[in-house]
Amino acid sequence: MSQSRTQPQVTAVKTIIHKLDDGSGAVILPRGMLDSLNLQVGDQLQVIEIDDGVILRPLGSDEVERQMRAARDVMDKYEAALQRLAK
Repeated sequence: MSQSRTQPQVTAVKTIIHKLDDGSGAVILPRGMLDSLNLQVGDQLQVIEIDDGVILRPLGSDEVERQMRAARDVMDKYEAALQRLAK
């Protein structure tokens, strides 16, 4: 018995990276894309670097908190080793 997988919907838009005063860049997402993804200015995105580009994934506040807790737990668990490596 085979399971069918739903292919993710893919929407591609062309945009440019705008230079900011501090030398970093900002990517502008079109209003329609923000609306369809239910994103607003100030929402957090996870940036995932892959071999041929990047993936932007919205992070809910619960996800950010979960990741921060996990990072703190790891740092607490390995505090002594991390301090030795930092020297």
